[in-house]
Amino acid sequence: MEHRLEAELTLSGPLPPTVRPDELIPRIAGDAVTHTIGTRGEGHLAEWKLEGEHLRVVFESTGPRPHQTLLAFVRRLGEELGKTARVGVRTFTATRYRTEFSLDAPPKGPITLPLPHHLTVEGTLATLSLTSLPEEGLRDNWMDRAVALVQEKARRQAYEGKEQYWSLLSASPPREHHFQADPTEEMLKRNWVRSGPTKGKWFLGPNVAHLLRTMERVALEEVLRPLGFQEVVQPHHDSFDILLKTGHLEGLPGEFYYVAEPKTRDPAAWERFTDLVKITRQVPEQELARMVTGPTAVSCYAQCPTTYWWLSGRTLASESLPLKIFDRAAVSNRYESGGRHGLERVDEFHRIEPVFLGAPEELVALREKLLERYRHVFDEVLELEWRTAWVTPFYMQQSGRVGVEDAQARVKGTIDFEAYLPYRGTREQSEWLEFQNLSIVGDKYTKAFSIKAQKGELWSGCTGIGLERWLTAFLAQKGFEAKDWPAGFQRYAGELPSGVRFL
Repeated sequence: MEHRLEAELTLSGPLPPTVRPDELIPRIAGDAVTHTIGTRGEGHLAEWKLEGEHLRVVFESTGPRPHQTLLAFVRRLGEELGKTARVGVRTFTATRYRTEFSLDAPPKGPITLPLPHHLTVEGTLATLSLTSLPEEGLRDNWMDRAVALVQEKARRQAYEGKEQYWSLLSASPPREHHFQADPTEEMLKRNWVRSGPTKGKWFLGPNVAHLLRTMERVALEEVLRPLGFQEVVQPHHDSFDILLKTGHLEGLPGEFYYVAEPKTRDPAAWERFTDLVKITRQVPEQELARMVTGPTAVSCYAQCPTTYWWLSGRTLASESLPLKIFDRAAVSNRYESGGRHGLERVDEFHRIEPVFLGAPEELVALREKLLERYRHVFDEVLELEWRTAWVTPFYMQQSGRVGVEDAQARVKGTIDFEAYLPYRGTREQSEWLEFQNLSIVGDKYTKAFSIKAQKGELWSGCTGIGLERWLTAFLAQKGFEAKDWPAGFQRYAGELPSGVRFL
């Protein structure tokens, strides 16, 4: 693949007569090429021109892209001119940076980038030119990231319309169900719930709150505590730095609730806002926007990003591995837009997030133990009709990939647990509810956050427990008459609250 980088440098002053640029510039450029490209490819200074304080250079290469060559050239030129002529490099810019690279498949439509650029594609060969690339963009490898983004978008287009990977692993026997209605509609009829004052949220009355906490007790007593998980309580506003490391911010920015802060608590500064509220009895949105910052964090729907932040830069002692922790203090928020439905697909929900770290073999063994405990709960406590499947892992979905990593060994990846909802139709044709998952993500996050083990390789995984989904799956199959509920669940649920009667 061929690459061409055209750059303009501005010196702090003209070169004195004692400096011979025709000897100096090619020599420093040659050293820079040798230092950055070496035997990994070919590179050279294709053109150069000096006019007063302005120096234009053109580097061409095959193999490694030449922006590191330009950076080495600028550094060495500044060092040498500073010693011999007391002249430095004030600024430099890539006026045009062209690179060739291959795609997995030809894109099906236009590909856009948020930078000045020109992109052409012939078959699977792409040629990308970035223009007016600042010094920051050269130092931070914007070209490499732009190339990766083009490849990702082409890959997404190639997979558009294809179903995500799904491979059945196991299924419980069919069960007889005495309830056929939408459980959320039934809860509304009984005045057990009410749609919240803002979209995608629900007020859960005493009966539903009791059942939700019952599901929580079942998860704690039947799954997490028998396996030695320890509880933590963590903050639930995730900084942008955390989400840049996990990949959530680049993959799922439209699913967050963003957090803004007041610029001040000074009542005098807020006087105009409060006066407008008193007079208009409305929210003066423009005035409010003036008084708060832009988003500074997100209220994340998953607790694991902050867990990794807590462990970042630390080395875990062997005696603490495998580390098994969970957080249940969060109220998770996820913007669902038009996809909301009932109590199972909402913007605000309650979730237990168990996270585990250890050697690969430790996590594989723990996954089997978790599967065993979940099987016990779903078969013997809740008596659900359910199934498991290997699916496209969430961390692969973010980059538009399909399939399962390590497909033969199936060491890493995601297992989804799905429950049959009778009101949606037949078992064969209806959509089942994904109500639980279990993932081993390898070293994706331990590397991103520089988390190490005292010895050996360190992997991580998680298994989010959505309490509303557990409850929806249960009520959709078992209904609302306590006498029809399994004995194992009745033991945890006890007597339902009297509830609230409305006239």
